[in-house]
Amino acid sequence: MANILGVGNATLDIINVVDGYPAEDDEVRAEAQRIYRGGNTANSLVVLSQLGHRCRWAGTLAEERDARPILDDFERHHIDTAAAATISHGKVPTSYVTLNKRTGSRTIVHYRDLPEYAFEHFARIGLQELEWVHFEGRNPEAVKRMLQRVKTERPKLPCSLEVEKHRPGIDALFHYVDLLLFSRTFAESRAADSAESFLESIHNEAPESDLVCAWGEQGACGLTRRGQPVATPAFVPPRVVDTLGAGDVFNAGVIDARLRGESLQSSLVAAARLAGHKCGQEGIEGIVGSG
Repeated sequence: MANILGVGNATLDIINVVDGYPAEDDEVRAEAQRIYRGGNTANSLVVLSQLGHRCRWAGTLAEERDARPILDDFERHHIDTAAAATISHGKVPTSYVTLNKRTGSRTIVHYRDLPEYAFEHFARIGLQELEWVHFEGRNPEAVKRMLQRVKTERPKLPCSLEVEKHRPGIDALFHYVDLLLFSRTFAESRAADSAESFLESIHNEAPESDLVCAWGEQGACGLTRRGQPVATPAFVPPRVVDTLGAGDVFNAGVIDARLRGESLQSSLVAAARLAGHKCGQEGIEGIVGSG
C-alpha cells in the first residue's frame, strides 16, 4: 500500500455522552466520558492506517502530559511521528465534546494555545518515498510554501487538501492540489445551498483538481477536473450513534480509493459507505472490515 504523509492537527478529545443536549444554564450529568486522540488529519491517518497504508503525521504538540495519549494512539496505529514538532510552551489542542446519544450529534468547544506547523519543520521532511501528501487547510500561508516545495521537488506527487472552514488566503492553495475535499460548512460560507451548486461555482478556481463536497445525510458530490459531475447518497446506519469524525473518515475513504485507482464516482461511494458505518459506532477503532 501507499506511503502517506498527513500535515495537520492532532487533539485531545474529552467526550461527554448525554441523554439529550442541555439547554443554556442547565446542569446535567454525563452518562459516560471518553478521552480520545482527535484532530482531522490525525483521524484520517488512523483510518488510512487501518486500510493498510503506511502513514506519517506532521503537526505540533506541546511539551506537556496531555501529549502522551496522542502519541500513544499514533504508536498503537503504527503512525510515524518523527516529523512532529514539539513546542516547549503552550497547551495541546483540546476539544470538549458533548455527544447527544439520542441523535448522535456532537457539539464542540475547542481550546488551542499552540502554534501551527511551520514550513521550517516541513522543509526537513524527505519527500522521495512518499506516494501521497494530505494537507489540512489550517494555516494557508505556511501550507502554500509546503505545497510549492512539493510541486518543485516532486511535481507528480499527488496532494489533497481538506478545506473545512474559510480562512484568509485558503483560496490561493486550490490550484496546487490534485484533490480538494470541501466541507458543507465551507460551501455554505460561500452562500451555496447544495454541494452541486457549490462545486460548479468553484470549478474555475481549481480547473486542474478533482473536487469533492460532502453534505451530511444528503450524501456527497464530486466534480472531475474535466467537469464531469458525480454523486453518492449517504449510507445512514440503522441507528446513528456518533457522528464525531465522520468527515475525517469520509476523506480517508476518498484518498484510499483514489490511491487504489478508483474513479471519482467509485471513490465517493466507498467513502460514504465507510463514513456511514462510522456513524453507527463509537469512535473509529476497528472501523475497517467490520461493516
